[in-house]
Amino acid sequence: MAGAAAAALATPAFAAPGDGALNRAFDGIASDILGDQPETATFLGLDKGSRANLKAKLSDQSWAHVGSDSKRCQGWLARLKQVPATGLSPDAALNKEVVEAAIQLGAGGGRFPFGQNTLQASQNESVTPYVVNQMMGCFVTIPEMLDSQHSIATRADADAYLSRMEALAVALDGETARVDGDTGHGVVAPDFILSNAAGQMEGFLKLPAGRQRLVSSLADRARAKGITGDWAGQATKITQGRIYPAVSRQLAALKRAQAKANADAGVWKLPDGDAYYGWALEVGTTTNMTADEVHRMGLEQNAQIEARMDGLLKKQGLTKGSVGARMDALSRDKRFLYPETDAGRARIIAYLNDLIGQTRKRMPELSALELKAPVVVKRVPPDIQDGAPLGYMNPGALDGSRPSIYYINLKTNANWPRYSLPTLTHHETIPGHAWQGAYVTETGKLPLIRQILSGFNAYVEGWALYAEQLTDEIGMYRDDPFGQLGYLAAQKMRAGRLVVDTGLHAKRWTRQRAIAWFHDCTGDPIGSVTSEVDRYCVSPGQACGYKVGHSELLRLRARMKAAIGPKFDLRDYNDTVVKTGAVPLTVLARVIDAHAAALKGS
Repeated sequence: MAGAAAAALATPAFAAPGDGALNRAFDGIASDILGDQPETATFLGLDKGSRANLKAKLSDQSWAHVGSDSKRCQGWLARLKQVPATGLSPDAALNKEVVEAAIQLGAGGGRFPFGQNTLQASQNESVTPYVVNQMMGCFVTIPEMLDSQHSIATRADADAYLSRMEALAVALDGETARVDGDTGHGVVAPDFILSNAAGQMEGFLKLPAGRQRLVSSLADRARAKGITGDWAGQATKITQGRIYPAVSRQLAALKRAQAKANADAGVWKLPDGDAYYGWALEVGTTTNMTADEVHRMGLEQNAQIEARMDGLLKKQGLTKGSVGARMDALSRDKRFLYPETDAGRARIIAYLNDLIGQTRKRMPELSALELKAPVVVKRVPPDIQDGAPLGYMNPGALDGSRPSIYYINLKTNANWPRYSLPTLTHHETIPGHAWQGAYVTETGKLPLIRQILSGFNAYVEGWALYAEQLTDEIGMYRDDPFGQLGYLAAQKMRAGRLVVDTGLHAKRWTRQRAIAWFHDCTGDPIGSVTSEVDRYCVSPGQACGYKVGHSELLRLRARMKAAIGPKFDLRDYNDTVVKTGAVPLTVLARVIDAHAAALKGS
């Protein structure tokens, strides 16, 4: 199977005898997953037609359901095993290997009877030992999904929105029972994580129900579409009568957990904690790298990037102190800061849109795919900004009905000196996540199951980090030395993530040690660094995928260039990676090697 998979992009696609049986298995599994995860159907724009009933539903958050995820995965693997690899075309063999790898990773979470360790979590960068935290849980994710992904075009859409509001109260209670259960078994988030999450809920409950985004999003969009009815009144009634009590019950569970919490930041403290981190690291990197190997990679790459930054800083007359100290001083330089006002935030959004436009013009130098990759830039909603990442991207719908959305956290503009914005934007949009994701949404070249299981973290985040480097390589910072410093600082931060994540979870670092080391390393503002460290506490292993994936993409590029010499074309390499789709790094290596061999022999 491995040989056939490796040849998939080097050999013309054709239908083989076993392809039909495999596709039928794929369709059945895809249908199962979408039925189990209605939010995924909405995220992909598939909650319509024969699946329209999913638009009124949310996932079952009870432990009876979540705890049986591994069993469902094993059933899907058994279904795929019935299709022999020997009868498959190269493309089908690759698809089978990738789908099996995704499901197998998800099934591995069944060993750990706590948290959110499901197939969906492993594909959504949301594996966590803590059911509810500052970043994850229905309180955070569902209002955002309803606002930005649940479309409102008809009365049925508005009714489905109300049904999901009712379902949110049920889902919250399902999570709350799991929080209590996990607490009873000694799985308790760090006290600082619980304090942050509880603070978000307290702020939510203080706001009058009629002013919640849950209410205004439905009412405003229904009004814009001319859908008559008292949507605000109905949504307010559900918020006040169902959702507020459910959030209050969840807040009480967090308070009960806080009574048993301490400041231990790493998952080493959990039952079977070392094994849990090993699994999380495998999910995050799709490799068998040990924590020590990842830690060492971070230290080595950090030193290499620091040497390059030191030279650039000296050219700008910044010679005193460590690289981190000089970047810290630069981050507070008023030349690069936007006013801490709504007008300042609007200027940041405008600048990001301009950056995206500039980069689009340069894409023919990097790719021959001619993708549209539409992107909308939005501020992270203020009601979730305390726990949200500093920046992230939600991919567009498969049918093109919704563009990719690039979110930036503007809780404070001090986190965003101007020179730091280009590299984040290249990472999240063009040629990063939005470009890579657009190949799937605009071409339809991958089967539905691979569009659903497209979250191999090291590939996805590795590509986005590689995309940052591409913009440097084509000279987009040639006349912007501070922008290039911002790019290198972002790369250095990702190398530092390898050190901090493994430090917290394998070497028993305290939160304060992690914050201090990371601040000294990057010079980033303490608030920004603290947010990052807290993210790693609740999402172990995920942050390691960036630099591991990026390093592998560079290694494969160098190997392909050495193998084929003057036949090497940067655009061809980039497009081959993108067209392969999200895969484990081991699979990507075989695809690239096979493609190089085919070019060499041509």
